[in-house]
Amino acid sequence: MSWLGKLVGGAFGLLMGGPLGAIFGAAVGHQFDTGMQGMADQTLHPGEQHRVQTAFFTATFAVMGHLAKVDGRVSSEEIGLANRVMDNMELTPELRDAAIHLFRQGKQAGFPLAEVLQQFRNECHRRTHLLRMFVEIQLQAAFADGVFDASEEALLADICRQLGLSEFEYRLIKGQVAAQQRFRQQSGRSSTSDPAAPQLADAYAALGVVSAASDAEVKKAYRRLMSQHHPDKLVAKGLPEEMMALAKQKTQQIRKAYETIKENRGF
Repeated sequence: MSWLGKLVGGAFGLLMGGPLGAIFGAAVGHQFDTGMQGMADQTLHPGEQHRVQTAFFTATFAVMGHLAKVDGRVSSEEIGLANRVMDNMELTPELRDAAIHLFRQGKQAGFPLAEVLQQFRNECHRRTHLLRMFVEIQLQAAFADGVFDASEEALLADICRQLGLSEFEYRLIKGQVAAQQRFRQQSGRSSTSDPAAPQLADAYAALGVVSAASDAEVKKAYRRLMSQHHPDKLVAKGLPEEMMALAKQKTQQIRKAYETIKENRGF
């Protein structure tokens, strides 16, 4: 049984309070204390790691629901993206039900976004790789319906600001996620012709470099992104085990983009 399955079953008891604890407790049917108290020891011992994982899981689906609702309606594509994330995580029926409840709570009027993000940032202890992964998942949700409107743009920029990420970092992550999605879609199409120029351009953008970058710069960007998205490293920092599949998909996309550039350059 996973860490979260045990938590839902009550084996871990109270791991966190605050808005995240209240939201998660409502989703799984437990009454958690709404105070901010927690474990005094802030090192990443097993109990603390479970706490970070619970915070990540809770914030991911609740904020995803809030983001889906910000433009006034929740599209079928956005619901489909949330379901695909759940499918990739291979959630048990109980955990899937919890994720759905979290998504629905995020859509409700009065959702305490600022408080949720503040606690999430604190629980992550400023682990930048975790915060970036969280933002990447939210950006994927925003892109799901093919329309990235001003309300989504403003909300995501504000989410990054509240998590301590600069506007430059937000723009960089957004560009990489958009390019990775386009690159994946183009790579999935079978064709007998040579790779189109847009696909190569998206491969560069997926790595966060320009086509004029040197071979050394391309390799450095590739190694950095692979390190940031390494599934085992992310889980060690607090990513839920159930989300390892998402990290693996990311590394596959990054590797495919790098291989496309390598083939084009011949190194």
